[in-house]
Amino acid sequence: MPAISYPETRRSDVVDERFGYRIADPYRWLENDARSDREVAAWMAAQDRTTRAYLATLPMRDAFHARLTTLFDHERLTAPLQRGGRYFFTRNGGLHNQAVLIMREGVDGPDRVLIDPNAWSSDGTTALAEWSPSEDGRLVAFGVQESGSDWRTIRILDVASGVFLEDEIRWARFTTIAWAKDGSGFFYSGFPAPADNTPSAAPVGGHAVHFHALGTAQAHDRVLHATPDQPHLVHIITTVTDDGRHAAIFSSPGSGGSTPTIVDLTRPGWPSRTLVSNFDHFWAVIGCIGTSVILATQQGAARSRIVTFDLAAADPEFVELVPEQDATLSDAVLLGGRLIVSYLVDAQTEVRRYRLDGTPDGAVALPGIGTAGGFRGRLSDNEAFFTFTSFNSPTTIHRYDVSAKASTTWAKADVTIDPRIVVEQRFYASKDGTRVPMFLVRRADIAGPAPTMLHVYGGYGISVVPMYSPALLAWVERGGVVAVANIRGGGEYGKAWHDAGRLLAKQNSFDDVIAAGEYLKAEGIAPPDGLAIQGSSNGGLIVGATVNQRPDLFAVALPGVGVMDMLRFDRFTGGRLWVSEFGDPADEADFRNLLGYSPYHTIRSGAAYPAILVTTADADDRVVPAHSFKYVAALQAADLGDRPRLLRIDTRAGHGTGKPIPQLIGEITDMWAFAARWTGLA
Repeated sequence: MPAISYPETRRSDVVDERFGYRIADPYRWLENDARSDREVAAWMAAQDRTTRAYLATLPMRDAFHARLTTLFDHERLTAPLQRGGRYFFTRNGGLHNQAVLIMREGVDGPDRVLIDPNAWSSDGTTALAEWSPSEDGRLVAFGVQESGSDWRTIRILDVASGVFLEDEIRWARFTTIAWAKDGSGFFYSGFPAPADNTPSAAPVGGHAVHFHALGTAQAHDRVLHATPDQPHLVHIITTVTDDGRHAAIFSSPGSGGSTPTIVDLTRPGWPSRTLVSNFDHFWAVIGCIGTSVILATQQGAARSRIVTFDLAAADPEFVELVPEQDATLSDAVLLGGRLIVSYLVDAQTEVRRYRLDGTPDGAVALPGIGTAGGFRGRLSDNEAFFTFTSFNSPTTIHRYDVSAKASTTWAKADVTIDPRIVVEQRFYASKDGTRVPMFLVRRADIAGPAPTMLHVYGGYGISVVPMYSPALLAWVERGGVVAVANIRGGGEYGKAWHDAGRLLAKQNSFDDVIAAGEYLKAEGIAPPDGLAIQGSSNGGLIVGATVNQRPDLFAVALPGVGVMDMLRFDRFTGGRLWVSEFGDPADEADFRNLLGYSPYHTIRSGAAYPAILVTTADADDRVVPAHSFKYVAALQAADLGDRPRLLRIDTRAGHGTGKPIPQLIGEITDMWAFAARWTGLA
């Protein structure tokens, strides 16, 4: 391989004094926006040029690109949503940049393309984001996403005519779209317009739920719910109830807990009622039956339970409907006169049925061991749709008859994968003895040590579950192993599992990853110098921190769009929302904890590091690319051995959603070819 000459990176003498520490930050100038700072733009271009020149020399690149293209080249649909006898869903024919919105008159009628975002931009980076049909199926409100940004512009389509209405909503963000029952307008969430209309660096504050009445200007939109005294909360409209009487709102500081608010849409002024006053536990509104609100909560149940709350009672209280189970509640819907509840059992899905009085009513039979979700329907509907997938099973969509307790396949991916691929689940002990689950995916004929890709996330109570991934299959088909560790910080075992990997307990996440790597080697799954680690966003943080603590454990590290400067993360765009997950750098105890694992600050010069390929995107306004820029600059300046430390930057892309399929294939190709070179995958 050719020797790498890294671009020169200017060092400044910036030093912060905090809680008795002097913290050098020589690359703070890389926090500037490349769109307005020529020096940052030039540095970014030089880094990406160097990286792509190196990646072009990798021998496995063409093979991975060809196989990934084939694996992605199949039709992918979402579960349909029925409104007014019309069925709405999205479809990507295979290698299209973006999925299109489809409508059928009747469940088996001919397809009609309603919205095709592939014509919206020449490079395919403008995407269809959130969408919602009105109750009668006459209109569709939808979000437009530019270059992977979290910001949305909401438009409205008349389904029959195909004409776009003049209504336009700007500055929507972290939003869903929920129509009023009568179709007079819809609810959405957003922020005040950024200063000078420059959203790229706009701070997160003042989020609110609004109502837009059709045919009116956005300036007249009504504020349904806001908390000016708590400007850093996010408020999301979760549902308008089937009878149209209530709207439900979920409010959260970003992690750890939430509060439910119910809005009475039948009374003048739309009065609201917040049912819980603190953020100690997670709450979610499942729906309403008359004046009875049905909620899922972690209050008194680490793995969640279901309760009711009677809005009409003189002195209402929460009454348990379905108690905490021997599994983790992940989703619940009112459907066909039943309560359909999805649970995770060691990170695998079981779906259980309950009558409306909480008594058990059997289970929904699933095609196998994997992940089911996305149940869509109404309390009065007997029909529902759901998806099923696993590591070695492409996503299928099933039509479920609630009364008959039977499902049929509605859509199935036409893709051929290696029949030798097998999935198993193992458990290993972390540093403190905690039992941690891990999925292993490999070919049945791979018996001895093989180059292994360890995938990690471990944050925000998000569960990592079995899911079909062309990216992971491409690695496995070449003879590698994929290991998915369900580390603490995720939600696989409920609130306690999440809490054990956040705030001052974040080190448990890193310990779980280190123990996973040690297990993979001790069990003869990964060879001594053949373990790669990969993760994105919070997973990128996990990769960076863990590699700094145990650089000897890994041959390759692939941190993507990661949070790398833990002392300043709260100063950029949505970073303030992460304080409830990571802690507040302005608090001394949190500061000391963050400093102890911050990837940018804990690089161990003089240690032999793995080969590192950092990936980010220039338009990421969730985890700004400055995190990756500063981290790579520090890596390249340190004495870490001879293996490369490179930065790959996608342009006109964001945190991941809305990325065109060819661009996604290109990124995975480079990551896997890089990992193959340094793990010995043939």
